[in-house]
Amino acid sequence: MIKDISVVMIAKNGERTIRKTLQSLKDFDDVVVYDNGSTDETIKIAKEFSNVNLIKGDFLGFGKTKKKATQYAKNDWILILDADEVVDKELIETLKNEKLDEGYVYLLNFNAYYKDRQIKHCGWSNQKIKRLFNKKITNYNDNDVHEKIIDENLKNKILKGNVEHYSYHSIDEFVQKANVYARLFAKNNQGKKKSNPLKAFLNAIYSFNKTYFFKLGFLDGYVGLVVAFSHMVTNFYKYIMLYEANKKS
Repeated sequence: MIKDISVVMIAKNGERTIRKTLQSLKDFDDVVVYDNGSTDETIKIAKEFSNVNLIKGDFLGFGKTKKKATQYAKNDWILILDADEVVDKELIETLKNEKLDEGYVYLLNFNAYYKDRQIKHCGWSNQKIKRLFNKKITNYNDNDVHEKIIDENLKNKILKGNVEHYSYHSIDEFVQKANVYARLFAKNNQGKKKSNPLKAFLNAIYSFNKTYFFKLGFLDGYVGLVVAFSHMVTNFYKYIMLYEANKKS
């Protein structure tokens, strides 16, 4: 068992993937699932696993919620995962054997999937993301969206192994998440960043071209087109919602 690292995840209506996620974490002694309002089978599934500490609480924005969830962890070392992310065997072995240093924030390699198909381009796979840290030393910032682990004056190290991210299972989910992220972005940046309709339009066009052409999204077939268009829509709504929010303030 891995007894010096606590896995912490926030979850809401993750019944489609959370069982697979929790099965991949059977070697961890402490897994905190912070549920923020599930109405599906997420809570029931989480209760099936003896190493899970199920907590129910409010969603405060991604950064603040993740920070709050870490308070329930038994250990100081925190591995942050989402309910649609699966840890592979190589990463498990790395975490069993790695001598962790408090002066580091550790990065994991992420590969993204649409349904069961890996998205190899679009900038979605082989992403190195900070996810393992010591909560005595640092934690997440308070951003509602695009939250990050604060790593100022800390070193970074990439660990061997992978996390498989089953992020989308339908076109509807792209639409729903675009709306959620755009609203959180506008809320988080109201009065802090300037925006206007032209900026929204240009950001949208740039985002599509960057994803579909520069990051070779077209090589992922129709899924690459969906991802690129989703990025375009999300960026347009982010900045147009921010424009409206700033006009009200």
